[in-house]
Amino acid sequence: MLERCRALVRPALREAVGRTHPWVGEMAAYSFGWCEVGGAPATVSGGKGVRQALAVLGAEAAGAPGRVAVPGAVAVELVHVFSLLHDDIMDGDTTRRRRPTVWKAYGTGPAVLAGDALFALAVETLALAPAGPRAVRLLSAALQDLVRGQAEDLLFATRPWTGPERVRAAEYRTMAEHKTGALLGCAAALGALLGGAPPAIVSALDRAGRHLGIAFQVVDDLLGIWGDPAVTGKPVHGDLRERKKTFPVLAALDSPVAGRLSAVLESAGEGADPGAAAALIEEAGGRAAALAEARRQVTAVAAALADVPLEAGPARELRSLLDFLVRRDL
Repeated sequence: MLERCRALVRPALREAVGRTHPWVGEMAAYSFGWCEVGGAPATVSGGKGVRQALAVLGAEAAGAPGRVAVPGAVAVELVHVFSLLHDDIMDGDTTRRRRPTVWKAYGTGPAVLAGDALFALAVETLALAPAGPRAVRLLSAALQDLVRGQAEDLLFATRPWTGPERVRAAEYRTMAEHKTGALLGCAAALGALLGGAPPAIVSALDRAGRHLGIAFQVVDDLLGIWGDPAVTGKPVHGDLRERKKTFPVLAALDSPVAGRLSAVLESAGEGADPGAAAALIEEAGGRAAALAEARRQVTAVAAALADVPLEAGPARELRSLLDFLVRRDL
């Protein structure tokens, strides 16, 4: 399913990247996993193309051929990679998919420029599509939410682990919906919109994607603490070493071990063993609470899709994709 959708979208995606400056295009191709630094063919695989698939399946579920969703699929994929380029700089992340991030490989300024170019290409691609003005408005709203979510996430790092100013689980859900869910929902909704679907179907697919984003982010949090590095490409307990306020941590801080846990977390940047924090989080029920939250969001996804009439085959593929994204490697 993912490969079918990637194959449909890939030519238009490459054509869009080819319209930019050759050096910027190389950085974009590197970020997509198409080449290495200098332009040699890539030795690693790129991303799964989840947002592309959501756009194509959104159109098909609404009764339109998948090809009508290609401009939307290209636009959301360009925006997704643009956001990763800037996110890696903001977070100081030096690796992605087991190789240097774009800013580490090419420099901070060039990486910012490449991200800006991808954003401009995304808007141009949608503006030239049928229903372009409505599609651009949908993407713009998702981008506003994405920026809002990123701001919320960055501000979380400045807040204490405990006390009245600490981050609450409800705030986390809002952040995850904005930062991750907005673009997932936009992808599926754009496919439906470009396929001529009525507003109710466009809205339902957007809502489903937003719930998926929360579930996806919570699962990422679980993998960031307990995931297998050979599978995730991230160091074990990496999120704890970086003292990220993830959902399992926030849930555990609602328990009687909050005092002990906050003391361990405060010392995590000073050479303490993050395994101790991971054990406390599990003991306090943080891992179980995160799994339960992911399941609740999956149920909300299913409810959103059940609210509107969708084509049976594509809707089944859509549900299969959503299930795969949430249950990966757990």
